[in-house]
Amino acid sequence: MSTSPTALKRWIAWELTRLRERAGITRAEAAKAVRGSVQNIGHFEVGRRMPKPLELETLLRFYGAAERVEFFLSLRDRSRKSTDWWIRFDSEEALPDYLKLFLGVETMAERIESWDTHLVPGLFQTWAYADAIVRGGAPKLRKKDRERRVELRMARQREVLGGGRAPSVHAILSEAALHHVNGGPEAHAAQLEALLEWNEQPNVEIRIQPFSAGLLTGVDGAFMLLTYPPEFDDELGTAYVENRIEVLYYEEPAAVSPFRAAFDRLKSTALKTSDSNDLIKRVLEEHA
Repeated sequence: MSTSPTALKRWIAWELTRLRERAGITRAEAAKAVRGSVQNIGHFEVGRRMPKPLELETLLRFYGAAERVEFFLSLRDRSRKSTDWWIRFDSEEALPDYLKLFLGVETMAERIESWDTHLVPGLFQTWAYADAIVRGGAPKLRKKDRERRVELRMARQREVLGGGRAPSVHAILSEAALHHVNGGPEAHAAQLEALLEWNEQPNVEIRIQPFSAGLLTGVDGAFMLLTYPPEFDDELGTAYVENRIEVLYYEEPAAVSPFRAAFDRLKSTALKTSDSNDLIKRVLEEHA
């Protein structure tokens, strides 16, 4: 379970909103139940302020979720006692604000599934490959700040995949991602070799969507699906999409379902792990 206070506070806020709405209760009615203000309920539901223990218990009982009081209180306590792992990277240049929430949510996931069209996912990038990607995406960034971003990416690998409770990770890459030479021939070869090494890990599965499969699905771009442990009671988890302007989190089942369906179709046409490894090796030989 995540020790990220950013992620835990956000989840509590989002879940309080969901439970209230499902119960058909207005913010005004919730405020009356805790003898507070509508404004305070709003603060709770956007994560601006955490409810006090008695407020939290009262709201959950009022929303018909009395059986979840102990769990919510434990999360509240955990969020107050823990520290986000990325705190040492917390600067505007190294860690944009939009990324903080994602890093926290990611560490809360029990299963991570991703589709990438042109790049190797950040979780599996080597230092040289990541440096080339950061340099290409932010060419005016100072070398010191660029290196901090790469360090953050390497730290993210250790935090997510190297901990005691590593999630299962299923990544599907377009074959195109294997051919783009980022960072030069040596960096490219090292990155492909790293993919083969990652595929040996018991909790990691990297599969390739070959050119021969066509573009039947996934053409809208890269996305990630985050599924949480059962105790979080999320139906489908979170779909995460990032572009140059904004990042988007889809969490309502109706919004997550299309991403889930797309990923299932990608799985049906992607090469098996062993065949994916063979393709990676052939690309290595072609670029040697």
